[in-house]
Amino acid sequence: MQPIPSAPVLLAALSGLALASPLAALASSADAWAAHHQEVTRACMEASGLVDARLVGSVIIYDDSVGSSAALIAGRYPQAAMAGQEGLSLCLFDRRSRTAQAAPADDWR
Repeated sequence: MQPIPSAPVLLAALSGLALASPLAALASSADAWAAHHQEVTRACMEASGLVDARLVGSVIIYDDSVGSSAALIAGRYPQAAMAGQEGLSLCLFDRRSRTAQAAPADDWR
């Protein structure tokens, strides 16, 4: 039978685990948020339909009760009638379905 560790030894082991866990969680969540920003940016640029699309500012992340992230995308309209005019598109990315919906936002200038 194994001897039961003394209280100080057990406390030291548990403290070490408690300190290591948040550090690992922070590292993985930073990577996860970076991946999320990339996913939102890519999906929103595609959903905008704009040529040479680019993110304006940064991705806005709403809390989980909303479940969406938002992005403002700039680029040029592809239609010949628009003659390459610059445009803005507001995009909402649904984190549950991982889909993006965009609408013109040219009045935001």
